[in-house]
Amino acid sequence: MDDQTTKTVAVFDRPFKLPGFDETLPACEYDIETELASPPDHKDPQAWKASVVVHLHPRLSHPGLTRSLTVSLADLGHARAQDKLSGKDPSQVFLEEMLADPMVQLVMQADGVSQAQLRHLYSGSRTAQTDMDDAVA
Repeated sequence: MDDQTTKTVAVFDRPFKLPGFDETLPACEYDIETELASPPDHKDPQAWKASVVVHLHPRLSHPGLTRSLTVSLADLGHARAQDKLSGKDPSQVFLEEMLADPMVQLVMQADGVSQAQLRHLYSGSRTAQTDMDDAVA
């Protein structure tokens, strides 16, 4: 394996779609190759965007046909996050992972911030902000 790429496996529990690809992909394991850095022959390394190659499974109608799909790392991450939490919004995935982090919990405790306050902040709701301000004070 080249030291510029890494190979992993992505597991999807539900069928999913990726932007720019019309086919709904089935729930299963997918071999993934990720470029770790811009290719040496890339003209503008600063403009390089991380992408992954997803090796698709053959269709039943074409069992010998191998296919792959190149997608952005962000799009694959978004699809995995939605699959992980039964289609919940990816911002909720972030919030739950953040609140589970022991370091975040320690910082919250030191700052006197509760989970309820952070959930309110990430909900996008700005109603009853004065109640939240009073709770912090």
